[in-house]
Amino acid sequence: MQTKEEQEYQSFEEDVALLVNALKDSFESTEANARIDDLNNSLYVYLEGLNEYEDLEIEEIASPLLEELDLDFEHIYLLPLETN
Repeated sequence: MQTKEEQEYQSFEEDVALLVNALKDSFESTEANARIDDLNNSLYVYLEGLNEYEDLEIEEIASPLLEELDLDFEHIYLLPLETN
């Protein structure tokens, strides 16, 4: 049986995955991933094709999702995913 902390962490991971998938769909990315920086309380979301959007477009698309899925990060960075 999971402890309360384990359940909370699992719920947190699910919320991060939900946000990454929502952003991936919104930006029509084929690939996306995320990295959590616990030290700086930051989330880095890497999205394929993000570099095709202007900064204002990114803000218009991402802001509603970030507000709706209000995760407790100091900063959330959206970055282009470099594919080789």
